[in-house]
Parts: sequence; structure tokens; C-alpha cells
Amino acid sequence: MITRRGLARLGGMLALPALIGRAALAQPAWPNRPVTMVVPWAAGGGADTVTRIFTMGFEREVGQPVNVVNRTGGNGIVGHSSISNAQPDGYTIGCGTSEFVNFKALGLSDIGPDSFELISRIASIPAGVMVKANGPWKDWPSFVAGLKEGRKGQYTGSGVSTGGSWHLAAAGMTKALGMEADRIRWVPSIGGAPALQDLAAGGISVFTGSPIEARPLVEAGQVRVLAVMADERMATFPDVPTLKELGLNWTYANWFSLVAPPKLNPSARERIIELAKRAHARPEVQTVTKDRGIVPVWDTPEEFKAYIKTFGESSATLLRELGLSRA
Repeated sequence: MITRRGLARLGGMLALPALIGRAALAQPAWPNRPVTMVVPWAAGGGADTVTRIFTMGFEREVGQPVNVVNRTGGNGIVGHSSISNAQPDGYTIGCGTSEFVNFKALGLSDIGPDSFELISRIASIPAGVMVKANGPWKDWPSFVAGLKEGRKGQYTGSGVSTGGSWHLAAAGMTKALGMEADRIRWVPSIGGAPALQDLAAGGISVFTGSPIEARPLVEAGQVRVLAVMADERMATFPDVPTLKELGLNWTYANWFSLVAPPKLNPSARERIIELAKRAHARPEVQTVTKDRGIVPVWDTPEEFKAYIKTFGESSATLLRELGLSRA
């Protein structure tokens, strides 16, 4: 016999799924509070600059504060780890840089492309070939002749840690010239700015990093840009030829992307992709990015994954030839 109390309990149990469903539907849509944007590199650098320009538009699209936080250390591992290990609710996302593709190969960390929800690249900065303005090399042919005539390791380069983006730019360039990947001896650096100061002082032979970072020293007559590793000439250096124009089939660019923790909440993922794409296309974001000499890029997640696969294969080959691969 079912008592009145039993009927009430049964009715409550039957109503529970409906209540849970209504509660789930009542959950506020993303975003309903501030968002944290993690940058794994120091303030003022390329990743920080790209992120802050993008965030300017992203904040307007999401309608909530987007706080840029620089979490540095471990050659980018600390910041990338904080993005990967965050709650996958969409409230902690970040700027993933090309280094995370190579962490495993270098034996630095287990972090890799699978450690993130890959949204899109947002910008790239082509590498260039820069030398001391009053040094022995006035143009690309004289630079190439110097590399070929000198002994392996005679000339030095710097700008990032060993195995970093600009190191790979130099290695790929010398390989394309028919020389060893380690023809240029690499001097580890904490960044482009100190390396450029060292270049101007004669402490290193060449800087194969961002011409944008070199611009103040170029304008001051201390550094000369011989070529850029891009498909087209840079708007900020219209008189500088590409390596392709000079007969060398080699391009290289450091890239910056929007990534999130893996297993991201599906509804938050959909909104992030939608609003980020709109933010990236905003005129003020596009204009400021291009005015800085940075190339704006937007992919679908599928295109980004395919790009990373190709990039990772090329990087792995160079790291093996440099004797740096631990994979």
C-alpha cells in the first residue's frame, strides 16, 4: 500500500530530473564574469604585444573585462602549463606561442599541441637577417660569402634560448644555403632586445629574429636588415627583399595563437571561437596589428591543427640536425 508520504516522495523523485534540467538551462551563458588571458612571456615582447592588441577587440566583443596576465619562466613552460591546467570553463585562456610545439622534442616538458584546445593563430612575425650596420656585410651576397668562407661556428647568432624560434630560423636558412644546420653557433638569450644590443656592440654576428624589434636600432643606424624570411616584403621594411627574391627558398615566422585548456566546455568553445573571430576582424585590431609590422592571421581550428602538424614536422627535422632532439 502506497501511503500519502510515499506518494509525495515519489512525486519529488519524478520531478527531480525536470528540476535538474531547468537548473542546467538556467546556468548563465559564457561569459558572465571576467576572463583571464595568460601570456607565457614577459610584458613588452612580441607575444605580449600581439595579445594586448587582440584583447583590445576581444574585450569589446565579450562584454566583460579580459585581464592579460604574464606568467613567465621555464622558456615559456610556466605560462603554457597554467593555460593547459586551468579549469576548462573558458574563463582562463591564453596566447600559445610556437615554442609549445617543440617542448617534447627538446625534452623540456610533456606539453604539446594535444595539451590545448586549439582555436586559431592570431598573428605571425616573419624572421629577418640583421647584422651590425658598420660591420663587414653590407648586403645579402656578402653575408652568404662570409658564411661559406668562414669555418663552422665562426659566426654567432642569438635572440632566444637554444632550439627556440629564431634559432630554427637560422638553422633552416643555412640548410637552404647548402650548409650545416649549426653553421651559425647559437648563443642562448632571454630575448631579442638584449641580443640586438649585443649585435650592435659587435658581440654576435647575426640576429635572425624579428625585424620589428630591430627597428629602433635600424633607424639609429646601428643595425642593418639584409633580408626577411617572408613570402612578401614587410610593410615596415618595404626596401628589404625577401629570401625568395634573393633566390633562397626558405621562409620562417614566429606565430602567436589563441588556445584554451583541453576538454573545453562545448558552449564556451563555440562562443570563444565566434567572438574571437569577430574581435580579430575589428578594424582597430587589424590596423594596429599591421601598423606594428605584425601579420594578422585567422584560422579555423581544423586549419590551425593542420598548420601545427606541418610546422612540427619541419621543426623536428631541424632539431634533430642541430643535435637537440630528445624525442
